[in-house]
Amino acid sequence: MGGSTDLSIQMDPMYTRSRQELAGQGKVTLDVTPSLEALYQRMATDVVEEVRRNNGRSRRTVLILPVGPIEQYERIVQMVNREKLSLRSVTVLNMDEYLTSPTAYIAKDHALSFRGFMEREFYGKIDPSLTVPEDQRIFPEPGREGRILRIIEDLGGVDLCQGGFGINGHIAFNEPPDAEVTVEAFREYRTRVLPISRETVIVNSMKIGGCYDLMPGWCISIGMKEILSARKLRFYLNRTWQWGILRKVLFGPVTPRVPASYLQEHADARIVAAAEVVDPIRWTLGGPSC
Repeated sequence: MGGSTDLSIQMDPMYTRSRQELAGQGKVTLDVTPSLEALYQRMATDVVEEVRRNNGRSRRTVLILPVGPIEQYERIVQMVNREKLSLRSVTVLNMDEYLTSPTAYIAKDHALSFRGFMEREFYGKIDPSLTVPEDQRIFPEPGREGRILRIIEDLGGVDLCQGGFGINGHIAFNEPPDAEVTVEAFREYRTRVLPISRETVIVNSMKIGGCYDLMPGWCISIGMKEILSARKLRFYLNRTWQWGILRKVLFGPVTPRVPASYLQEHADARIVAAAEVVDPIRWTLGGPSC
Protein backbone atom coordinates (compact mmCIF):
# COMPACT_ATOMS: atom_id res chain seq x y z
CA MET A 1 0.00 0.00 0.00
CA GLY A 2 1.15 3.58 -0.51
CA GLY A 3 0.18 7.05 -1.56
CA SER A 4 -1.59 9.84 0.25
CA THR A 5 -4.53 9.46 2.58
CA ASP A 6 -7.22 12.04 3.27
CA LEU A 7 -7.76 11.97 7.01
CA SER A 8 -10.00 15.02 7.08
CA ILE A 9 -13.18 13.00 7.48
CA GLN A 10 -11.70 11.43 10.63
CA MET A 11 -10.64 14.74 12.15
CA ASP A 12 -12.23 17.25 14.44
CA PRO A 13 -12.96 20.36 12.31
CA MET A 14 -10.36 22.35 14.24
CA TYR A 15 -7.66 20.31 12.48
CA THR A 16 -8.84 21.13 8.96
CA ARG A 17 -8.87 24.93 9.20
CA SER A 18 -6.75 26.97 6.79
CA ARG A 19 -3.99 29.39 7.73
CA GLN A 20 -6.41 32.27 7.10
CA GLU A 21 -8.97 30.74 9.46
CA LEU A 22 -6.36 30.16 12.16
CA ALA A 23 -5.14 33.75 11.96
CA GLY A 24 -8.58 35.32 11.59
CA GLN A 25 -10.97 33.19 13.60
CA GLY A 26 -8.99 31.80 16.54
CA LYS A 27 -9.75 32.71 20.14
CA VAL A 28 -6.20 34.07 20.57
CA THR A 29 -4.50 36.51 18.20
CA LEU A 30 -2.10 34.62 15.93
CA ASP A 31 0.81 36.08 13.96
CA VAL A 32 2.58 33.92 11.38
CA THR A 33 6.25 34.43 10.53
CA PRO A 34 7.66 33.27 7.17
CA SER A 35 10.64 31.53 8.78
CA LEU A 36 12.15 30.35 12.03
CA GLU A 37 14.74 33.11 11.77
CA ALA A 38 11.95 35.69 11.65
CA LEU A 39 10.28 34.08 14.68
CA TYR A 40 13.44 34.19 16.80
CA GLN A 41 14.09 37.78 15.75
CA ARG A 42 10.53 38.69 16.68
CA MET A 43 11.01 37.09 20.10
CA ALA A 44 14.21 39.06 20.68
CA THR A 45 12.72 42.30 19.43
CA ASP A 46 9.71 41.96 21.73
CA VAL A 47 12.02 41.85 24.75
CA VAL A 48 14.30 44.66 23.60
CA GLU A 49 11.40 46.96 22.74
CA GLU A 50 9.81 46.37 26.15
CA VAL A 51 13.04 47.28 27.94
CA ARG A 52 13.73 50.25 25.67
CA ARG A 53 10.23 51.62 26.22
CA ASN A 54 10.42 51.28 30.01
CA ASN A 55 13.94 52.72 30.18
CA GLY A 56 12.63 55.76 28.31
CA ARG A 57 10.02 56.24 31.03
CA SER A 58 12.53 55.62 33.83
CA ARG A 59 10.55 52.49 34.76
CA ARG A 60 11.82 49.07 35.74
CA THR A 61 11.04 46.09 33.49
CA VAL A 62 9.86 42.75 34.89
CA LEU A 63 10.03 39.75 32.56
CA ILE A 64 9.10 36.07 32.81
CA LEU A 65 11.34 34.25 30.32
CA PRO A 66 11.75 30.63 29.20
CA VAL A 67 14.70 28.50 28.23
CA GLY A 68 12.99 26.98 25.21
CA PRO A 69 12.97 28.43 22.68
CA ILE A 70 16.58 29.52 23.17
CA GLU A 71 17.60 30.92 19.80
CA GLN A 72 16.32 34.39 20.70
CA TYR A 73 18.95 34.95 23.36
CA GLU A 74 21.93 35.41 21.05
CA ARG A 75 19.88 37.99 19.15
CA ILE A 76 18.96 39.85 22.35
CA VAL A 77 22.64 39.88 23.35
CA GLN A 78 23.64 41.34 19.98
CA MET A 79 20.97 44.04 20.11
CA VAL A 80 21.73 45.02 23.72
CA ASN A 81 25.48 45.26 23.15
CA ARG A 82 25.13 47.08 19.84
CA GLU A 83 22.65 49.63 21.18
CA LYS A 84 24.28 49.83 24.62
CA LEU A 85 20.83 49.20 26.05
CA SER A 86 20.96 49.03 29.84
CA LEU A 87 19.37 46.03 31.53
CA ARG A 88 20.27 47.33 34.98
CA SER A 89 16.59 48.02 35.76
CA VAL A 90 15.41 44.64 34.44
CA THR A 91 14.30 41.76 36.66
CA VAL A 92 14.15 38.37 34.94
CA LEU A 93 12.01 35.62 36.44
CA ASN A 94 12.85 32.38 34.70
CA MET A 95 9.91 30.07 34.19
CA ASP A 96 11.28 26.82 35.52
CA GLU A 97 14.19 24.49 36.18
CA TYR A 98 14.83 20.76 36.27
CA LEU A 99 15.23 19.02 39.63
CA THR A 100 16.98 15.78 40.56
CA SER A 101 14.47 15.29 43.41
CA PRO A 102 11.59 17.32 44.82
CA THR A 103 14.10 19.35 46.85
CA ALA A 104 17.26 19.70 44.72
CA TYR A 105 18.18 21.60 41.56
CA ILE A 106 19.91 19.82 38.70
CA ALA A 107 23.59 20.80 38.68
CA LYS A 108 24.21 24.14 37.02
CA ASP A 109 26.89 22.59 34.76
CA HIS A 110 24.48 19.88 33.54
CA ALA A 111 23.71 20.18 29.83
CA LEU A 112 19.98 20.56 30.58
CA SER A 113 20.28 23.18 33.32
CA PHE A 114 18.34 26.34 32.54
CA ARG A 115 20.30 28.25 35.20
CA GLY A 116 23.56 27.26 33.56
CA PHE A 117 22.28 28.20 30.12
CA MET A 118 21.20 31.68 31.22
CA GLU A 119 24.57 32.38 32.85
CA ARG A 120 26.61 31.14 29.88
CA GLU A 121 24.55 32.23 26.91
CA PHE A 122 22.77 35.36 28.12
CA TYR A 123 24.01 37.22 31.19
CA GLY A 124 27.65 36.30 30.61
CA LYS A 125 27.69 37.53 27.00
CA ILE A 126 26.31 40.99 27.70
CA ASP A 127 28.62 43.92 28.43
CA PRO A 128 29.05 43.81 32.24
CA SER A 129 28.06 47.47 32.49
CA LEU A 130 24.72 46.67 30.81
CA THR A 131 23.75 43.21 32.03
CA VAL A 132 21.02 42.27 34.51
CA PRO A 133 22.31 42.55 38.11
CA GLU A 134 22.78 39.17 39.76
CA ASP A 135 20.18 39.81 42.46
CA GLN A 136 17.61 40.51 39.72
CA ARG A 137 18.10 37.11 38.04
CA ILE A 138 15.41 34.99 39.69
CA PHE A 139 14.68 31.28 39.37
CA PRO A 140 11.90 29.48 41.25
CA GLU A 141 13.51 27.60 44.12
CA PRO A 142 12.37 24.47 46.00
CA GLY A 143 11.34 25.39 49.51
CA ARG A 144 10.84 29.06 48.58
CA GLU A 145 7.98 28.70 46.13
CA GLY A 146 6.02 31.64 47.54
CA ARG A 147 8.90 34.02 46.80
CA ILE A 148 7.98 34.38 43.12
CA LEU A 149 4.52 35.81 43.71
CA ARG A 150 5.86 38.11 46.43
CA ILE A 151 8.52 39.47 44.08
CA ILE A 152 5.94 40.08 41.36
CA GLU A 153 3.66 41.91 43.78
CA ASP A 154 6.53 43.97 45.23
CA LEU A 155 7.66 45.03 41.74
CA GLY A 156 4.17 46.02 40.61
CA GLY A 157 3.53 43.10 38.25
CA VAL A 158 5.08 41.47 35.20
CA ASP A 159 5.37 43.53 32.01
CA LEU A 160 5.93 40.66 29.57
CA CYS A 161 5.80 36.87 29.83
CA GLN A 162 7.27 34.85 26.97
CA GLY A 163 7.15 31.11 26.43
CA GLY A 164 6.23 28.20 24.20
CA PHE A 165 3.76 25.30 24.27
CA GLY A 166 4.50 21.73 25.22
CA ILE A 167 3.01 18.93 23.12
CA ASN A 168 0.22 18.58 25.70
CA GLY A 169 -0.31 22.33 25.93
CA HIS A 170 1.76 22.90 29.04
CA ILE A 171 3.16 26.40 29.64
CA ALA A 172 6.28 26.54 31.76
CA PHE A 173 5.93 23.08 33.38
CA ASN A 174 2.24 23.49 34.20
CA GLU A 175 1.15 20.11 32.86
CA PRO A 176 -2.44 18.88 32.42
CA PRO A 177 -3.38 17.49 35.85
CA ASP A 178 -3.86 13.76 36.39
CA ALA A 179 -6.86 14.31 38.66
CA GLU A 180 -10.00 16.28 37.89
CA VAL A 181 -9.43 20.00 38.53
CA THR A 182 -11.84 22.84 37.87
CA VAL A 183 -11.02 25.60 35.41
CA GLU A 184 -11.03 28.08 38.30
CA ALA A 185 -8.76 26.04 40.57
CA PHE A 186 -6.15 25.40 37.86
CA ARG A 187 -6.00 29.13 37.08
CA GLU A 188 -4.93 29.76 40.69
CA TYR A 189 -2.04 27.26 40.74
CA ARG A 190 1.12 28.97 41.96
CA THR A 191 4.83 28.20 41.73
CA ARG A 192 5.37 24.61 42.82
CA VAL A 193 7.44 21.43 42.48
CA LEU A 194 6.02 18.94 39.99
CA PRO A 195 6.73 15.56 38.42
CA ILE A 196 7.23 15.84 34.67
CA SER A 197 4.75 13.97 32.48
CA ARG A 198 5.94 11.07 30.33
CA GLU A 199 5.05 12.83 27.07
CA THR A 200 7.07 15.89 28.09
CA VAL A 201 10.02 13.73 29.13
CA ILE A 202 9.95 12.00 25.73
CA VAL A 203 9.70 15.22 23.70
CA ASN A 204 12.37 17.03 25.73
CA SER A 205 14.71 14.06 25.47
CA MET A 206 15.13 14.88 21.78
CA LYS A 207 17.66 17.47 23.01
CA ILE A 208 19.87 14.61 24.26
CA GLY A 209 19.39 12.18 21.40
CA GLY A 210 16.17 10.64 22.64
CA CYS A 211 17.76 9.22 25.79
CA TYR A 212 14.58 9.66 27.80
CA ASP A 213 15.87 7.46 30.60
CA LEU A 214 18.50 10.13 31.32
CA MET A 215 15.96 12.92 31.69
CA PRO A 216 15.16 14.45 35.09
CA GLY A 217 11.76 13.43 36.42
CA TRP A 218 11.09 16.53 38.51
CA CYS A 219 10.92 20.27 38.00
CA ILE A 220 9.97 23.50 39.70
CA SER A 221 7.71 25.79 37.71
CA ILE A 222 6.23 29.25 37.97
CA GLY A 223 2.48 28.75 38.24
CA MET A 224 -0.51 29.63 36.13
CA LYS A 225 -1.42 32.44 38.51
CA GLU A 226 1.91 34.21 38.07
CA ILE A 227 2.00 33.69 34.29
CA LEU A 228 -1.56 34.87 33.71
CA SER A 229 -0.93 37.94 35.87
CA ALA A 230 1.51 39.36 33.28
CA ARG A 231 0.30 42.41 31.39
CA LYS A 232 1.41 40.85 28.09
CA LEU A 233 1.59 37.18 27.15
CA ARG A 234 3.62 36.26 24.07
CA PHE A 235 4.05 32.60 23.14
CA TYR A 236 6.19 31.46 20.20
CA LEU A 237 5.86 28.16 18.33
CA ASN A 238 8.87 26.81 16.43
CA ARG A 239 8.31 23.04 16.23
CA THR A 240 6.21 21.11 13.72
CA TRP A 241 4.89 18.90 16.54
CA GLN A 242 3.10 22.00 17.88
CA TRP A 243 0.78 21.83 14.85
CA GLY A 244 -1.94 20.00 16.76
CA ILE A 245 -1.76 21.79 20.10
CA LEU A 246 -1.91 25.18 18.37
CA ARG A 247 -5.32 24.29 16.98
CA LYS A 248 -6.59 23.12 20.35
CA VAL A 249 -5.52 26.41 21.91
CA LEU A 250 -7.10 28.50 19.15
CA PHE A 251 -10.41 26.64 18.82
CA GLY A 252 -10.93 24.38 21.82
CA PRO A 253 -12.41 25.24 25.22
CA VAL A 254 -10.52 26.71 28.16
CA THR A 255 -9.57 23.61 30.11
CA PRO A 256 -6.85 22.34 32.47
CA ARG A 257 -6.41 19.52 29.94
CA VAL A 258 -4.80 22.15 27.66
CA PRO A 259 -3.11 24.68 29.97
CA ALA A 260 -2.23 27.04 27.10
CA SER A 261 -5.96 27.41 26.39
CA TYR A 262 -6.02 29.90 29.28
CA LEU A 263 -4.47 32.43 26.91
CA GLN A 264 -8.01 32.81 25.56
CA GLU A 265 -8.99 34.62 28.77
CA HIS A 266 -6.14 37.13 28.74
CA ALA A 267 -6.63 40.73 27.60
CA ASP A 268 -3.28 40.95 25.79
CA ALA A 269 -2.20 37.49 24.66
CA ARG A 270 -0.63 36.74 21.30
CA ILE A 271 0.78 33.60 19.67
CA VAL A 272 3.57 33.91 17.12
CA ALA A 273 4.08 30.77 15.03
CA ALA A 274 6.43 29.89 12.18
CA ALA A 275 4.65 29.05 8.94
CA GLU A 276 5.53 25.36 9.22
CA VAL A 277 3.51 25.11 12.46
CA VAL A 278 0.48 26.74 10.88
CA ASP A 279 0.20 25.49 7.30
CA PRO A 280 -1.94 22.43 6.51
CA ILE A 281 -0.28 19.05 6.66
CA ARG A 282 -0.44 16.61 3.78
CA TRP A 283 -1.05 13.23 5.34
CA THR A 284 0.43 10.08 3.82
CA LEU A 285 0.46 6.48 4.94
CA GLY A 286 4.10 7.00 5.81
CA GLY A 287 3.25 9.84 8.16
CA PRO A 288 2.51 13.55 7.93
CA SER A 289 4.63 15.94 5.90
CA CYS A 290 4.39 19.72 5.74
